[in-house]
Amino acid sequence: MQQTCGNCGGSCGGCAGVLELTEEELLLLGRFAQIPFWPVARRADTETPVCLEEDAMRPELLSALAIKGLIQLDFDLPLTGFDYSAYDACPHKGSMALTAAGQRVIELLDVQGVDE
Repeated sequence: MQQTCGNCGGSCGGCAGVLELTEEELLLLGRFAQIPFWPVARRADTETPVCLEEDAMRPELLSALAIKGLIQLDFDLPLTGFDYSAYDACPHKGSMALTAAGQRVIELLDVQGVDE
């Protein structure tokens, strides 16, 4: 039985040091490195995250990074002072940020780069 770190739900390859990210996921992770906290919302009828701040913040990419344990989506912790008026259609308004694992990945990418 493979042990996992508990951060990724096993999606990192059993914590064997392998984490696969698409180019789009890498770019989005880089945005989290530049701006650590982002608004996120969720409509009443779905679990899909919504972020209207940038086109790159696509729901499937946010979900993938969250499943991999690299970002945290917290729909009950809104950003202080942020204007959520663009998210009026979403009853659940919160925030998202890098996890400790996501920060480690960013640091490793800065040092080691990316292998194809």
